[in-house]
Amino acid sequence: MNALDRKAWLSISVLAVAMGALLFLPAGTIRYWPGWGYLAIFFGASALLTIYLSKKDPALLKRRLTGGPNAEKERTQKVIMFFLSVEFLALLVVPALDYRYSWSNVPATVIIAADMVAAVGFYIIYLVYKENTFASARIELAADHIVISTGPYAIVRHPMYAGAFLYTVATPIALGSYWGLLVVVAMLPFLEHLRFNLARRANLRDRQSPDWH
Repeated sequence: MNALDRKAWLSISVLAVAMGALLFLPAGTIRYWPGWGYLAIFFGASALLTIYLSKKDPALLKRRLTGGPNAEKERTQKVIMFFLSVEFLALLVVPALDYRYSWSNVPATVIIAADMVAAVGFYIIYLVYKENTFASARIELAADHIVISTGPYAIVRHPMYAGAFLYTVATPIALGSYWGLLVVVAMLPFLEHLRFNLARRANLRDRQSPDWH
C-alpha cells in the first residue's frame, strides 16, 4: 500500500469514527438501526470509490483528498464551504436527536427507500469519476481542463452536484427523520451558489476556448 492509499484509508477511518460519534452519541444508543444502515451505504460506497480511484485514477484520488474550507482559494468559497461543513454535521445530529426523542415516525420502508436513493447518488458520483478526471473536491477549473460531454455529462451539465444533491436530500429520511429536512433546506442556498459559480467559470472557460463558436 503506497502513501496515497494509506492517506485515503486513514481519512475514511477517521470520518467513520467521527460520523459514528455524531450519530450514536446524540441518539443515546447504538441500537439506532437507521444510523447503521446509512453508515453501511455511505462507507460501502466510499470504500468502493476509493478502491476504484486507487487502481484507475490515483491523480483524481489525490485531488479528492484535498477539500473543505481551507482548500478553497477565494474567501467567498471558504465561507460557503465552512457553512456547508457545519450544516453537514447538523444533517447527522438532528436526525439522531429526532430518533432519541421520537419527533418523527418514518416507516421502515421509507427509510430503506431513502437508503437506496442515497446509493443512487453515490453511483452517479462514480459515473462522474469514471468520465471526468478533473472532478476536484475544490471549486476550480484546472488549466488543462477539457469539456466533458459523455456519460452523465450528456444528460446533466453538473452531474456531480446532481448525485450529491440526491444523497444529501435522502440522508435525513434514511436516518429516520423528517425534521432533518429543515437542514437540507438551509443548505440549498449554499449549494446553489456553488453550482452557479462553477457554471459561470465553466462558461467563461468555454468562451475562451478556440473551439467555441
